Amino acid sequence: MKQLHGLEKLRQKHAGTINAAKLVEILTDDLRHCECTIYGCIGDDEQIVLAKLSLLPETLNYEMFDQRLDLNVEGKILRNDCVPLTYCFKGELFGMTGRCSIIARVCGVDLYMCNNYSEQIGDTVRQRFSLSIPALLKRISAFDNA
Repeated sequence: MKQLHGLEKLRQKHAGTINAAKLVEILTDDLRHCECTIYGCIGDDEQIVLAKLSLLPETLNYEMFDQRLDLNVEGKILRNDCVPLTYCFKGELFGMTGRCSIIARVCGVDLYMCNNYSEQIGDTVRQRFSLSIPALLKRISAFDNA
């Protein structure tokens, strides 16, 4: 299940009212050097890094109509001896973790790997993320009311 990290730290770092425009500005700055790591595991082993994806800067874009921040990350597949199971997406303070899959419609998965995840070592994989600004504002406002 997807978990968001760092929203409380973002709130503490930025005093005053945070509206949609301000949150977009904060997140755009925070995610300027974000990366996403895809993990698998074999048996009881710890997490195995399968791919490391970095931000494609030109894709970090705010969609005003839908009020979402879109971005793409891209990188090389490093290993293929197990399937992708979890991911860790992180910026400077904000981040997300959760379960992922390359198989469509798997129950309990919040990130479906794009169909360009070939499982071939050295191949490039690209993944898209969309962040709902209203949903994040709602979570941030909970810190103000606590």
